[in-house]
Parts: sequence; structure tokens; C-alpha cells
Amino acid sequence: MTPSGIGEKWAAALWSLAASAMFLWPVVYRYFPGIQFFEYSLRKYSRRLVALVYPYIHITFPEFSGERMKRSDAYAAIESYLAASCTQSATKLKAEIGKDSSSLTLSMEEHEEVTDDFRGARIWWTSVSRSPPQNSVSFYPQPDSRRYFRLIFHRRNRDLVVGSYLDHVLAAGREAAFRNRRRKLYTNNPSQNWYGYKKSVWSHVTFTHPSTFATLAMDPEKKKEIVADLDAFRSGKDFYAKIGKPWKRGYLLYGPPGTGKSTMIAAIANYLDYDIYDLELTSVKDNTELRKLFIETTGKSIIVIEDIDCSLDLTGERKKKKDDKEDDDEEGSSDRKPPVKPPGDDKKQSKVTLSGLLNFIDGLWSACGGERLIIFTTNHVEKLDPALIRRGRMDKHIEMSYCSFEAFKVLAANYLGIVDDDHRLLEDVKVLIDEVKMTPADVAENLMPKSGDDSESCLRRLIQALEEAAQEKATAKVEDGGEVLSN
Repeated sequence: MTPSGIGEKWAAALWSLAASAMFLWPVVYRYFPGIQFFEYSLRKYSRRLVALVYPYIHITFPEFSGERMKRSDAYAAIESYLAASCTQSATKLKAEIGKDSSSLTLSMEEHEEVTDDFRGARIWWTSVSRSPPQNSVSFYPQPDSRRYFRLIFHRRNRDLVVGSYLDHVLAAGREAAFRNRRRKLYTNNPSQNWYGYKKSVWSHVTFTHPSTFATLAMDPEKKKEIVADLDAFRSGKDFYAKIGKPWKRGYLLYGPPGTGKSTMIAAIANYLDYDIYDLELTSVKDNTELRKLFIETTGKSIIVIEDIDCSLDLTGERKKKKDDKEDDDEEGSSDRKPPVKPPGDDKKQSKVTLSGLLNFIDGLWSACGGERLIIFTTNHVEKLDPALIRRGRMDKHIEMSYCSFEAFKVLAANYLGIVDDDHRLLEDVKVLIDEVKMTPADVAENLMPKSGDDSESCLRRLIQALEEAAQEKATAKVEDGGEVLSN
């Protein structure tokens, strides 16, 4: 018999023996309990033997976890960390622009391995990808492949890796992802459910506003003061923890329309590199929904409520209650009928209260998360309830006033490129702008070059507008004086 024939005979015999063992093993396992103890002991001592020969520990971090296969935050942080710190040693990389990334990101190709050194310990990272089982059934969308990172390290470094290294990786990875993200401008969605499906409480667009403190029309000293305050807040994590306060700060921007309150918010966001949550209070159903919205905001963000005096009937609310009580005492409550509300008014009108808003700003819920600015804007600060804007809630009050000469020079540099204080028309502007209350928006509109205009034509147009405003002011003053004399 040829060697090949003998080999085929032995192969057939081995297959037959294996099939018989597979058939008989469940019977032996059931009727001979001692076999179970033998199997347990075999596994126990085999693991010890392997540990003596192979002293390395493996930790895996899957990309998706949970029943609904939500993407793991730990996986995303590790991916960003490896892209920023360890891809220099990788030979196979893939480049892509992520959904929330503003730049090209490099990451390891599948089955690629990189090394990392941490406090003298050598650590290995491997990217692994596997196809899911074909017979798996799920009611939720499944990824085409299951990816995970495998961390390998020597067992003598267990305490260092588990106690310090993993925290370092997560913190550095989240910081890298934050730097590379696309900044967003959020707005809250109306509270509605369709067919049992709950929408996300926030929707967003990419935030691309170009405003900066360099282009902001404001007194330079005032800008320096605001920037210093923002720097102190951004680096104040330990300080806020030391004094026992949540890491947040409230800003109140007040002043006439057109003085740059929204532009100031954009400049702050660009300076701090924060996202913006533009909260529309009128679409918030009640205080409970307001708390849910706050919980869904992230750190390193600005929560904005513009025109707070117009958003809800929060101004003088306690005074109205007091006045109503006095009226009841005078006229007798039995003789008065409650006001009739229009049909459907309860459904449309927001039930957010002043108390709920105050808790939103600095109550217990305000401590959920950290590094947030809360900014209110208003055209009429005198209408706001003092409890809403006191220090500790709105910590810094910033008056956005009419255009000064220093603010005008910023606009002249932005719009006309004039940086020389010796321009012959600047003195005329200085005299007039200090007499007339003109907003930065109106000044900018007059400086905006039209077709064929040069810088001098724009300045003359502004001077003419200032002179007309001064004449109107003088006329109004004379008329007011005449009425007083006649009375």
C-alpha cells in the first residue's frame, strides 16, 4: 500500500474516533460526575501553567456595547488617543474625516499593533475586527463588523495600568477628540412624540460664526477685562472645587438693540472653543423638561437665553402676585371671577416658572457636569426680577453700550483698513460720536463700502449720519424745553 493510501486510512480512523468521542462524551459527562471535577481541575491548572509561560494580561474594549449596540465612549476616547499619540509607530494607517471631526484623522488599520510607554512600562495596543455571526438575530441595526481594541501588558504592571494608565488614556483621548471636533450650535426641539418615538431634545448645526474679540467693537480695556475673566474661568476647575461651587459662571449682557450682544456671545464661544446651546424658553413645556434639557448639555459649552425679558412672563412675577393679593383684600375674593383662558391656552403656553429657572441656573441640578457658561441677554435690564440677575447667578454684568470712539476705531480698521489715528476725518468723528448715541450696528452700516466707495467716502457718510442724529437730538431737546416752559 502506498504512503498516501496509509495516510488516508489513518485519517479515516481518526475521524471515526473523534466522531465516536463527540457522541459518547455527553453520556460520560452526565453519568460520571467525577469527570466534571477532573475537567475543572484540568482547566484551573492549565491556566496556571499558561500564566507561568505567558505572563501577559489582555483587556478588550469593544466598539459597541449594550442591547442597542451604542458606540462605546471608551472606544472613541482610545481611538482618539492612539491617533494622537501612537500612530507614529504604526505602518498601516487609515485616514478619514469623522462625523463630528473638523480635520483628517489617522487611525490604525485592522490587526495593526502599536506600542506605548507609560512610566517605564511597555504597553501594546492592537486593533481587531471580526465579522458578526451570520445567524445572529437582533431587532436593532448591527454593524457590518465588530471592532475592538486589545490592550496587552505584563502582569507586574497591573496596578499601574488599571490605576493610572487607563485614566490617562481616557482623559487624553477625550481632549484630543474635543480639539478635533466640529463645534456646534444647538437649539431645543419642541416636546413632541410621534408614534411612541421620542425625538432628541437638542438639534444642531455646525457653528461657524467668525466673530472674535479682535473684531468686536468695544472699548479695549473692557475687552481685556472680559478675556481675563474667561481665562480665569477656563482654568478654574480646582478653584471651584476648593470653594465648593459648581464649575459654571453666569454672564448678563444688557444694552440697547444693535450693541453687539449676540456678536459678543459668538466671540466668547470662539475664544473658549465651546459649543453653544441656544435655549428657546417659550418651547419648553415645564420645569421638568427644562431640567432634562440641562442634563443633555455637555461640558465646555455656553447655554444662551436671548432676550430673557421677552422669553417668558418672568419679569415682576412676584410683584404681580403681591398686587393681586392686595386687590383681593380690597374688593373681596368672593365678588371676583377668575379670568377666562382661551381654549387650548394651557397646551400652548409654557409652564416654566421663575423658581424653575432659578434652580436651572444655580440649584442642585446646575452641578450636573461642569465648565459651562450661562449667558442671558436683555434690552431692558430694569424689567428683570432682581433674584434672577443677582451675583451668584449672573456673576458678571456686561453693559453693551452705544459706540464709543475706541469702538469706532475697531470698526474703521475692520471695514476700511484704517489703523492710523492721524487720518484727517477721525477728529470730526470723535467730536460727533461722543455727543450722539449711535449703536455699533448703525456705525458699521455707514462704514460698509458701497460700489465704488473709498474709505474717505465711507467716513464722510458716517459723519453726515452723525450730524443728522445730533441735529435731531438738539431739536428734540428744544421741543421738550418749550413744553416745559409752556406748562
